Amino acid sequence: MSVSRRTLLVGSAAATAFPFSLPATPLRSDPFTLGVASGDPEPDGVVLWTRLAVSPLAEDGLGGMASRPIKVEWELAADERFRRIVRRGSATAVPARAHSVHVVLNGLPAGHEFFYRFKADGYVSPVGRTRTAPPLHALPAALRMSFASCSQYEHGYFTAYQHLAADEPELILHLGDYQYEYQAGVYTIPGGNPRDHQGPETVTLANYRQRHAQYKTDPDLQAAHAVAPWAVVFDDHEIENNWADEVPEQPDPDFPARRAAAFQAYYENMPLRRRSLPQGIDMQLYRRIKWGRLATFHMLDTRQYRDDQGCGDGYKDCPAAIDPARSITGASQEQWLLDGFRRSDARWDVLGQQVFFGQRDNNSGPAKVVSMDSWDGYAASRDRIIRGWVDAGVRNPVVLTGDVHAHWADELKLDWNDPTSRTVGTELVCSSITSTGDGADVVGGRHPWTDWNPHLRFYNNQRGYVRTTITRESMTADFRVLPYVTRAGAPVHTRATFVIEDRVPGLHQTA
Repeated sequence: MSVSRRTLLVGSAAATAFPFSLPATPLRSDPFTLGVASGDPEPDGVVLWTRLAVSPLAEDGLGGMASRPIKVEWELAADERFRRIVRRGSATAVPARAHSVHVVLNGLPAGHEFFYRFKADGYVSPVGRTRTAPPLHALPAALRMSFASCSQYEHGYFTAYQHLAADEPELILHLGDYQYEYQAGVYTIPGGNPRDHQGPETVTLANYRQRHAQYKTDPDLQAAHAVAPWAVVFDDHEIENNWADEVPEQPDPDFPARRAAAFQAYYENMPLRRRSLPQGIDMQLYRRIKWGRLATFHMLDTRQYRDDQGCGDGYKDCPAAIDPARSITGASQEQWLLDGFRRSDARWDVLGQQVFFGQRDNNSGPAKVVSMDSWDGYAASRDRIIRGWVDAGVRNPVVLTGDVHAHWADELKLDWNDPTSRTVGTELVCSSITSTGDGADVVGGRHPWTDWNPHLRFYNNQRGYVRTTITRESMTADFRVLPYVTRAGAPVHTRATFVIEDRVPGLHQTA
């Protein structure tokens, strides 16, 4: 694969000397085995992240680190060789946070690119690239944004992350299932898993810390983290499959403790702001990221506040699915989102969220058989959101989705019971990075359910991600796919390209 010089540099440690003195008791080996990351950009700042681990797969989840605080120094520069230092400082990595570091920078110029690195006990981290968001009043000409989801380490190699990094986006959204909870041998694909998880099923804080560390040792994932700031939201597998608020998939009296442990490890391993620091079983994850007046990203949490799935979960024709009292977002988050629609001055209002939003009826007859885990299982909740953006006059609503391990593109309807109902929004769904293995191309890009769900415009069952270019006039989405993931080194190509035009909800296929 052809990789630019900048991408290569971002994935390696800078050769320029770091002007810091060595401590009296140095670490025994390189602690930057998990790479670096940045996230949640704002016009005046961004979060820089790293986590120290000299032995990342240690069973206690502490990465082989001694039980002492470690001083971690950092630098931010305007150039990739650190000749123009913008800011430098230090933070303390403590055992209680698994020696993770979250440097929250403020007071930076808006709309600027920066490079950053860390040092601890004489070791220098890889270099990361990040950027601040544009000024709130600005209307940038374009934004390159990519989004991904569902990276099951056991099911394949993270080559898609490598290609995503090579595209050099300015912003990356991860829409859930960043890591999976299963013990090796439990969640297998035909032909067997090419890689195995280390450790048991994740239940304790030590388990989750170890699992996150194993994922972050992957060089392709590190490259994707280092190339641009991320905005992340979790889905189910960051804790366990198909959990709903305080209800686990299977009865488990210890689920609150498991949820609290998973949230703490998630925060420790993600470039999140302090507003997302968990408080027991609660974690503030829904938030907005504004890219000037070009785009507002409403990052949602569809797990923590939802009602339990109706009719025991699965695909069902279930009365609970249309119960107006049930919600996938919870009342407070729903009101926050509707208020955001009313106040928005963005050209594009983008929902970054986890599960399929549009209707997918898998039954050609009169029964409506839909997934209880998706927005179909909370139809009234979805209708309130759609009606909210219509009533607010949102200029260009677009929903971004992960979860389903396949590429989809669909048009969103004001009334799902009326086949002639007008299109009022668009949904783009990214496939998995690896989950369920290689998959297969779908000739014509058409799912069989399209016969009775004509708003479903595209489907492909290969692994990959979605690359977008957002301008004042349009949003272009390239559905990027890999022919295989069960062995390393797969090439990537664009399977289909769709354009959403300004003020014209719906999809126009160009390739």
